[in-house]
Amino acid sequence: MRKLILSTIFLLGITGKLFAQTQYQNSGWFMFVNNTKFNQKWGLQFDAQIRSADDWDHVRNTLIRPALQYFINKDHNVALGYLWQTTQNQVEGTSNTFLHEHRIFEQYIFNHKLSSIFASHRVRVEQRFIERTNEDVFAQRFRYFFRLIQPLQKTAATFDWGVFVALQNEVFLNIQNKDQINKSVFDQNRLYLAGGYRFSKKIDLELGYMNQAVKNTTNHTNNSIVQFAVYTRF
Repeated sequence: MRKLILSTIFLLGITGKLFAQTQYQNSGWFMFVNNTKFNQKWGLQFDAQIRSADDWDHVRNTLIRPALQYFINKDHNVALGYLWQTTQNQVEGTSNTFLHEHRIFEQYIFNHKLSSIFASHRVRVEQRFIERTNEDVFAQRFRYFFRLIQPLQKTAATFDWGVFVALQNEVFLNIQNKDQINKSVFDQNRLYLAGGYRFSKKIDLELGYMNQAVKNTTNHTNNSIVQFAVYTRF
């Protein structure tokens, strides 16, 4: 009995510690994604994002990310890109600070179909040049992303219009200078579920919920995100 009581107290202590080490946030993200093909082999991928701070208090991040794509065939493509990200920190009693991050990235995308589901996989490696208040940091990060789209009406080999649901997940891993980021290989994970409407081959609108789990140096952040996205293809 004594052992059971001690074990229970121990487990409650661990659980309390874990909860104490996790901070919970909620925010809103807007994302615009465009893919333009110049010809059968070359294209431009571009996305822009605006992200709020906790409780939708202010715009915390803006991201601009162009990439030059090369299409190996209709299912496989590679890209070389650049990202510029700004981060605005607002702390009561102090002036706002704006910090910048620049990235170069290389990626590979594979698209395929699973029965009626349209699937996409993306592998990306990033070279990150991070500005901080008192220092600049260089680090590299690996990202694996998959996205599944299920049309809610019968479709042919292609999905040209109609309502759909989308499920995606992306895991981020630190592969160089992790001690400068969060002292861990694991960086974050983003799980996302959404509903949308495809108006034509050229445009989708989508609204969904994302859970972002981030490993910080001394704690964890669990961010509940409402995301509105616009996808265009030309």
